[in-house]
Amino acid sequence: MNDFQIAQAGTLESNDIQITLSPAPQGSGIQIELTSSVLVQYGDLIRQTINDTILQQHVTDFLVKAHDRGALDCTIKARTLAALGRSGVTLQEVEK
Repeated sequence: MNDFQIAQAGTLESNDIQITLSPAPQGSGIQIELTSSVLVQYGDLIRQTINDTILQQHVTDFLVKAHDRGALDCTIKARTLAALGRSGVTLQEVEK
């Protein structure tokens, strides 16, 4: 287990996403539990956005619970980064 703590960002309002991060045992990777009003259409893309955002910060081993209400990609990234920062991850600037 790493030294990170449970953290949350976002709301359950329309066009937002609530991200809850919990540290997971070392070697378990990133596990994403997603509920969404657009799961059938965009579930894979939402998971990929969350996964890529976490990996860009060079961390792994998190359990992610995401409750999406139609958030845009930029909102998904912002909420994921906010939750990472609140969990104790030192955020790094990522080049595009």
